[in-house]
Amino acid sequence: MNTIKYKIFGLCLVLSMVSYSNQAQTKKAAPQSYTLEGNIKGLEDGTTIQLIPGATHSAESAVAETTSKDGKFTFTGKLNEPRLFYVSFGKNKGAIPVLVENAKIKLTAEAEVPKKEDERFNFKNEVITGSKANDYYKKETAFREDLNKDYADYHKGTEELAKLYSKARTTGNKKVMDSIGNSPEWKNFEAKEKAFFAKVQSSSENLITKHKATWWGPFFMMTQYSYFTPDQKPVFAQFSETAKKSYYGQLVDKDLNPKSLIGTSVANFGLKDKDGKAYNVKDIVAGKKYILIDFWASWCAPCRKEIPNLKTAYTAYADKGFEILSISIDKDEKAWLKALGQENMQWHNLLDDNKVSNAFNVKTIPATYLVDSKGVIISDNLRGAALEEKLKELLK
Repeated sequence: MNTIKYKIFGLCLVLSMVSYSNQAQTKKAAPQSYTLEGNIKGLEDGTTIQLIPGATHSAESAVAETTSKDGKFTFTGKLNEPRLFYVSFGKNKGAIPVLVENAKIKLTAEAEVPKKEDERFNFKNEVITGSKANDYYKKETAFREDLNKDYADYHKGTEELAKLYSKARTTGNKKVMDSIGNSPEWKNFEAKEKAFFAKVQSSSENLITKHKATWWGPFFMMTQYSYFTPDQKPVFAQFSETAKKSYYGQLVDKDLNPKSLIGTSVANFGLKDKDGKAYNVKDIVAGKKYILIDFWASWCAPCRKEIPNLKTAYTAYADKGFEILSISIDKDEKAWLKALGQENMQWHNLLDDNKVSNAFNVKTIPATYLVDSKGVIISDNLRGAALEEKLKELLK
């Protein structure tokens, strides 16, 4: 009996040693760096190819650059955790996103090379292998295809009506705008639009919450939101400490809690209004004691809720030297114009060119900066009663 016991014990010991040996070999074999090999058919020799960080809310510089030979190129490096990069072709004339991790990754595709200087590359049959993170990313974000279909569906049949409404808004024809806006067709369109964006928000929030314990959570925050608002602070608060300390966790934290600019001077800048007329900020603030520079967007609910408070402050203090300059960070100019027509703000409204918002380090909206007559920022993030109290103090 003891002999059998010892044989079984010996067998278990051998199996345990084999298992440990296999684990050690697997651990040892885990790659400590990445190799990204590309093979793009149709790519001309000498085409510049850059590796640019993605999933950030800033314009990023390339971390590596090479050129193509027979459509092939290679990037190598080391990462502490998976990162999203854009493989950019021909100085930002087209890009393919890839989630890179320490592994041997292959990217293949077919490229249609632009014939004109202002045209971009067109890619098809893109295949990425070797990155488990990239496979998982595609799986978890597959719902976007349904959202794209929903977006196209609720716009069908409203194209002409939208054109008429846009034309009426551009020409200031309020009678036509009201007529279209009160029509059953337009109200139905707006109801579907509201339902669509509610679905987008719900899908994004569910995706982020599902991954609150790992770096995927803050990563998805960066990819699902182009800009943050204070509403996203509770979303970040739910993350585990591991998630918060990850690379993307630190990016989210930095964006949600940007460094204060109080005490710094505002550089002169110029932007265009809804009619395409260029304005210089120094001309706008000339002779004013204080100016509130307000960054907002048509899609930002907290921004829109704040507009009535801005109107109250403007009415009360405009004749005492107070001015407002609203700068929209909208990427969709039509959406911005629509919001302007709805809000009827009586002060200068300009459209951002990315450079101005970057200069102010705008990471969340609404973002407001109160500037004195010397161009120095004296306060920030003043809203509602806080703004009125500050103006009352300054403009007694």
